[in-house]
Amino acid sequence: MPIRRNYFGVFLSILVALSRVNGQSYPLTSPVAAPHVSHQLFEMTNRSRADAGVKPLSWDTALEDAAQRHCARMASEIPVLHRYDGESDLATRVAAGGGHFSLVEENLAVGRNAEAIHNAWLNSPGHRKNLLNGSVDRVGIAVIGYQGLFFAVADYIQAVQFLKPSDVEAAFAKLLSTKQIMISSETADARVYCASSGRYQGSFPATLAIRWENPDVTQLPPELLEALANGRYRHASLGSCPVQKANGNFTSYRVGVLLY
Repeated sequence: MPIRRNYFGVFLSILVALSRVNGQSYPLTSPVAAPHVSHQLFEMTNRSRADAGVKPLSWDTALEDAAQRHCARMASEIPVLHRYDGESDLATRVAAGGGHFSLVEENLAVGRNAEAIHNAWLNSPGHRKNLLNGSVDRVGIAVIGYQGLFFAVADYIQAVQFLKPSDVEAAFAKLLSTKQIMISSETADARVYCASSGRYQGSFPATLAIRWENPDVTQLPPELLEALANGRYRHASLGSCPVQKANGNFTSYRVGVLLY
């Protein structure tokens, strides 16, 4: 599965006008969080995704925190940017808040109210693609009101469950069991093979050894499925280890399987 990061920033013109909330003017002289606008944008996002036939997003507090920190910089450091001096990139900000993901995207905007911001995102091809992306499943949105305007940040991810090596092994053992493969309780050789970059040289000769790295622990990789298709194998040993092709802050897993 490819690991991607998408940033999009067609920046909206700042509209110099007082915002109105519940009929009242909102003339702010210092930045103030506006969670009510964040949740309006969240509801609008899921309605638009439903209209487009795309699954709804779940709210993620780690993403909200990352978006909030960046939004504070936006409100105080115009022009609007995806990264300011001394600030980490998007993936690092999200990971620092506890996010685990294989895809991360971000939309930014400045507008008078939630509807104006949402419509601007829908009417901008890049922003619309992020908002309606069927691959992302979580979002955190932060909005700060300042000088009559709302500064908005929406961070989207395709979440990856964070698992210990033993949990990764258990997940793939379950998948292999559905293929009528008996799983050995012995993991040492498979773990050593997983952590290596050469041929399998373990204690018990394996008929076939396969390694892979992937953020998805819900499906067996194509090369393993192809090997199992002939029905030749009946037993397997599994081992998980740290990834060797780390891609920044993106979460992935490395697994080795020995087939007998």
